[in-house]
Amino acid sequence: MQPSEQNHTEQNNIVTTSRRGFVKASAAAAVGASLAASAQIARTAHAAGDDTLKLGLVGCGGRGRGAAIQALKADPHTRLVALGDAFADQIESSINLLKRADEEVSDRVDVSPDRSFVGFDAYQQVVDCGVDVVLLAAPPHFRPQHLEACIAAGKHVFAEKPVAVDAPGVRRVLAACEAAKQKNLAVVSGLCWRYDAHARASMEQVHGGAIGKIVAMHTSYNSSRPGKEWPMRREAHWSDMEWQLRNWYWFTWLSGDHIVEQAIHSMDKGAWAMKDEPPVSAVSLGGLQARPEQPTGTIFDHHAVVYEHASGLKHFHNCRQQPGCTNDVSTEIVGTKGVCDVDKAVIRDHDGKVIWKYSGPEGTQMHQAEHDELFASLRAGKPINNGDYMAKSTMLAILGRMASYTGQKITWDKALDSEEDLSPPQYAWDVKLEVPPVAVPGVTSFI
Repeated sequence: MQPSEQNHTEQNNIVTTSRRGFVKASAAAAVGASLAASAQIARTAHAAGDDTLKLGLVGCGGRGRGAAIQALKADPHTRLVALGDAFADQIESSINLLKRADEEVSDRVDVSPDRSFVGFDAYQQVVDCGVDVVLLAAPPHFRPQHLEACIAAGKHVFAEKPVAVDAPGVRRVLAACEAAKQKNLAVVSGLCWRYDAHARASMEQVHGGAIGKIVAMHTSYNSSRPGKEWPMRREAHWSDMEWQLRNWYWFTWLSGDHIVEQAIHSMDKGAWAMKDEPPVSAVSLGGLQARPEQPTGTIFDHHAVVYEHASGLKHFHNCRQQPGCTNDVSTEIVGTKGVCDVDKAVIRDHDGKVIWKYSGPEGTQMHQAEHDELFASLRAGKPINNGDYMAKSTMLAILGRMASYTGQKITWDKALDSEEDLSPPQYAWDVKLEVPPVAVPGVTSFI
């Protein structure tokens, strides 16, 4: 699943390039290199009728398996033909689970041993084995590399959120998604609330002026930590690399921190309300308080970010993963005429009176809807491209983490131009990977 050592060197070279120049140059180069081949693949994948779309899954954890089932359900003329993961046991368990998971799709799980790929380059082998659509669900650190490989080869993509863990990764994703537009390739994001019927109706009201001019936003993702379901553990025979990959959520270089990996959903709804206009700056309070056991990993357990937009509007975001505390996952958009609760799909005026409430159909469950719309767009020959907002929302979350870790006020432009590359020195099972100290606000430097 991981990029090769050569690709890691290329990534480091990319970091020094300005973001605007890099996006334009990379997109142009990618288009020029393989546009003809891409067009042929696109024609095949857009065909209607009985034509089968062959699916490949990269990253065979729970979210990856879920995406595979949803993709198979989205279109009866699909087959899952390839799996790629860093670990062989993940491949084996995924095949067994997918074949038992749902009678509707189990007979279309057709992964042979010669299309089961394990190791650092498994993603590339999936891309190269003749698939039409690739589902990307590996740890977020690897998403830019995997997305680039898919677009270069002319493949349509479902990319689970987030799509990067640092600014160099975001710049690579922006370039790859621009290339996908030029090639008419689909890039559908796992930011699933944008496919939820209630949230869509809420945003239609907000953008239509139902709450007046937006003056403030509050988004929250406070939840218990996933330790009971996913405790940090290490087997005696595991190398540093295997230990960290198997516990990827707890390491910033792999997950981006929970503000990036999980809380991005709520921040994305705030970005959506602003029509994806980025803020000009962010300042944050964050730290690690309620995870005293060792080893702890490197991620914080709470963040409280204030994003400021050019108009002076402030987006207040808080997220927490601490057991025994009140949980809250919500999004409120405050306007001059009222307040929209996006998740509940209701608008109240400033006296508390309900002035709008969604009463339409429930709609397809959002995780399924994103795949339904992806495959419908391919059949129609009009591929969806969510690349711009999925990259910007990922950067929004990374900006919040940067402000938390450093304790500094950081501008959007400065953050997007950041040279901080969280990649390890090389991708090898025997590489020495020391765990860096947990960030200390006021001490940890912005890079």
